Amino acid sequence: MNGIFLFAIIAAAIILLCIFFYYVPFLLWISARVSGVKVSLIQLFLMRIRNVPPQIIVKALIEAHKAGLRDLKLDSLEAHYLAGGHVAKVVHALVSASKANIDLSFQMATAIDLAGRDVFEAVQMSVNPKVIDTPPVAAVSKDGIQLIAKARVTVRANIKQLVGGAGEETILARVGEGIVSSIGSSESHKSVLENPDSISKLVLKKGLDAGTAFEILSIDIADIDIGKNIGAVLQMDQAQADKNIAQAKAEERRAMAVALEQEMKAKAQEARAKVIEAESEVPKAMAEAFRSGNLGIMDYYKMKNIQADTDMRETIAKPVKPTDKPLKD
Repeated sequence: MNGIFLFAIIAAAIILLCIFFYYVPFLLWISARVSGVKVSLIQLFLMRIRNVPPQIIVKALIEAHKAGLRDLKLDSLEAHYLAGGHVAKVVHALVSASKANIDLSFQMATAIDLAGRDVFEAVQMSVNPKVIDTPPVAAVSKDGIQLIAKARVTVRANIKQLVGGAGEETILARVGEGIVSSIGSSESHKSVLENPDSISKLVLKKGLDAGTAFEILSIDIADIDIGKNIGAVLQMDQAQADKNIAQAKAEERRAMAVALEQEMKAKAQEARAKVIEAESEVPKAMAEAFRSGNLGIMDYYKMKNIQADTDMRETIAKPVKPTDKPLKD
């Protein structure tokens, strides 16, 4: 019975010690004191109460202290952690900036970190510039030849513009626009192929890095390929369009002519029908003239002779059709 009681006491003591050392990280406090960082056990205990990992804050303070950054405060690091920031990256960035003689304050570093940018990577990019490859940019010179250019943009992070500055996509878009403008203003594609550096000089003069988080150091044309003859293609398309328009207008005129011909035929048939109708009335009129005594028999014969003479003349006036059979001697 005494053994069980003793075991329970020992287990309870171990649990209490674990709880104590969890809320009061004594070994971490010793490590901080040995490194020259002034922090009390009460502060470490309060960090646990506020759900702030003491190990992250103390390690960041030790790193900053060893690097000569004595202005960092425990409360500032704790507040940055509670705001959702990355304490370790901020301290790494401050140490790197200090070694590289880059002007970076704690307030600026935390603002960059809370803005969603990697402040440590930004400091590294300030020391070691980054090369960005642009996608193929197609442009057409004044002589109608398409050129496809690829460029390499060397940029360096602008620490002061990281908060609110535009990113890499804006740099690529502006460089592509500058390349298109430079090639489009060239009189001939040959001049661009002979002096590709003219594109770089013209694009650099435009200050494309304004309002961005980067500083453009150089723009180098990596490759230029000849594409299609856009001018010839446009002329061919225009000629085809003019041809289609002319054919449509000709078809319209032909349709109008056919319609006019059909209309004239209809009118001719209508006139012929009226003539036939009028001719059908002649015998009736002649009979009525005979009955009324207005037309005598001699007048009728004279009229018939005139009509026969007219028919004979019309027959003589008609051309003779050639015979298929040869004439015999």
